[in-house]
Amino acid sequence: MEAQKPYTLAVCVVVIYTGMYVISKAAFDQGMSSFVFVFYRQAAASLLLLPIALLLQRKNVGSMSAGVLLKLFLYALIGNTLGINLSNANASVKFTSAAIASATGNSTPVITFCLALLLRMDVVKLRTSSGIAKIIGVALCLGGALVIAFYTGPSLSPVNHHRAFVPRAAVHAASASSAPSRGTWILGTFLMLLSNVTWSLWMVLQAALLKEYPNKLLLTTVQCVFSAVQSFAVAAVAERDFSRWKLHLDVSLIDVLYTA
Repeated sequence: MEAQKPYTLAVCVVVIYTGMYVISKAAFDQGMSSFVFVFYRQAAASLLLLPIALLLQRKNVGSMSAGVLLKLFLYALIGNTLGINLSNANASVKFTSAAIASATGNSTPVITFCLALLLRMDVVKLRTSSGIAKIIGVALCLGGALVIAFYTGPSLSPVNHHRAFVPRAAVHAASASSAPSRGTWILGTFLMLLSNVTWSLWMVLQAALLKEYPNKLLLTTVQCVFSAVQSFAVAAVAERDFSRWKLHLDVSLIDVLYTA
């Protein structure tokens, strides 16, 4: 059972992220600002993690050096602030669909694997069964992601008859009159892949950082806090209409809580 636990957790994470894409698509269809959403998401996660980290790891807070804090700030900028804003603000929900966002996520292990090879953090022995399995897995992930991502059929629209998921009239009318063009679809897919590159780089950097400072809870919490501050700066510049910062008792609030 212990040997199977990492694989089970990995599958659970993929399921959770798939749900996130669908709920986020519904929230953005209602007119929620994607940049504001990223800030609220990171802020809510920080509020959730901070009390837990202070309760369980308060004795270890002082052990974080200035070098570790600087790395965490940069890693939060790469993997959280930049990666999430690229994904949510430009690709997964605005230019494509929830299905495309989830499908192109399969490119993440491919990019991570390639980066790990370049940085000599992983090896491939082509004459072994594990090496062959890695190559086949990489090929299937990348091939499946590209086939689905560049398929220009109708996008997945998470329709739910519950009143919380019903778009406001103005937004619904605008979205119904404009379907994404082929160029927009390709651009959205490219930006989603770029987001996956930042996410993959973040994971590779995390593996090295955990060897230097093996406290997962503190590393996660500090990065969430840094990302919340960075995302606020991005949202303040990108979304100056502060009426769009209001959270409503609808799917937008569900989206923030779920992703947090």
